[in-house]
Amino acid sequence: MHANLIGGNWTEGVRAYRNTNPSDTRDVIGDYTVASREQALDAVAAAHAAFPAWSLSTPQQRFDVLDAVGNEILARKAELGDLLAREEGKTLPEAIGEVGRAAAIFKFFAGEALRPGGEVMPSVRPGVGIEITREPLGVIGIITPWNFPIAIPAWKIAPALAYGNCVVFKPAEVVPGSAWALADILHRAGLPAGVFNLVMGRGSDVGQVLLEDERIAGVSFTGSVGTGQRVAAACVPRGAKVQLEMGGKNPFVVLDDADLNVAVGAAINSGFFSTGQRCTASSRLIVTEGIHDRFVAAMVEKMKTLKVDDARKAGTDIGPVVDDRQLAQDLEYVGIGKQEGATLAYGGEALATNADGAPGYYMRPALFTDTTAQMRINREEIFGPVVSVLRVKNYDEALAMANDTPFGLASGIATTSLKHATHFKRHAQAGMVMVNLPTAGVDYHVPFGGRKSSSYGSREQGRYAAEFYTTVKTAYTQA
Repeated sequence: MHANLIGGNWTEGVRAYRNTNPSDTRDVIGDYTVASREQALDAVAAAHAAFPAWSLSTPQQRFDVLDAVGNEILARKAELGDLLAREEGKTLPEAIGEVGRAAAIFKFFAGEALRPGGEVMPSVRPGVGIEITREPLGVIGIITPWNFPIAIPAWKIAPALAYGNCVVFKPAEVVPGSAWALADILHRAGLPAGVFNLVMGRGSDVGQVLLEDERIAGVSFTGSVGTGQRVAAACVPRGAKVQLEMGGKNPFVVLDDADLNVAVGAAINSGFFSTGQRCTASSRLIVTEGIHDRFVAAMVEKMKTLKVDDARKAGTDIGPVVDDRQLAQDLEYVGIGKQEGATLAYGGEALATNADGAPGYYMRPALFTDTTAQMRINREEIFGPVVSVLRVKNYDEALAMANDTPFGLASGIATTSLKHATHFKRHAQAGMVMVNLPTAGVDYHVPFGGRKSSSYGSREQGRYAAEFYTTVKTAYTQA
């Protein structure tokens, strides 16, 4: 039994969750304990008690812990990548890459612990000096999704600890293995008891404690828009800081002058890799009419070569979706697209088994053409390998359609025109813009986040993470 980590002790919960492999549902990864509401309160109490000492720990102490975590993750990259692919379903190369990114994040924030920064400024009054410093916020509640089960926890936990906060971490219930492995590494890296706590369980039990408890100074959440709104509604009235990342309906524009191979490669990567289960995935391909037919034909030909199979098998391009509920949702949207009058140009069917006959949650990636901007498949986040093509006349119409969404996380364009690339970077209503690159795939040392319904609060990752995990103090001294 894999237990919760509360106040430095491994603690069994009230029931067990059986973690199974979506590539082969007969394969049991392990049993993971589920915390009760009372145990979540114990974790908050432990973090609250540990905060005074940890908040005053030296930069060297925090560096040593985070650097050790990064080093162990790197040393176990193949092993942890295999676990991630086995429980979440992304291909083994993608999973190993995600683990490597988590290690890099911890090592980056180890360095940031040694660079706290600050300002010394003169006052407008004679003889008065001013110091501007950052201090840790307090106890941070961290709630993460299932699609990046080690990278997203890393880019929340690492800065929280680097800046002197304590953490209560609730991972997605469907992927507890990577979260538990990360907690085990953190536990053995030298953190004082209570500084980091893992509570696995349901959002209605464990998650609700993090939203309501007055000792939680801030909540960093990644997940759906609806849940994010409930997080804000619970935290804002009591003055808790909130950081929300809530998905997208990201456009990828293809202009007539685009390099066709570059455009198709970026669209395939953005729409279908990681089984389309990325908040930065491009599910709307907005294509000008001069290249539209060639682009669609090239997309279909490329999609025919994609191998859907066991996530850990060599040569697999697309693994299974994460579980039966997500598969049902993906297939439901394929049906909605057909009902709305879109043309299913390729794929969209469930595959009961992989090539070896193992039962899993597989589906062939779907491409819709002849779609309109108001169709549900172009308005709602599907979070699966389902992509739509929208035909437009020119760049201006493409830009307007790209921005015609309540989301604003990522936006991409394929073009060889410096004029259009420059204009798009400025006028795309998104937090991240990619030119001739997939919309999915970002660096760990720069800010991540969007606008509109995609994000709320300060940015994640890079030095911008300090905006959420610290509070600013201005001190005046009369000489």
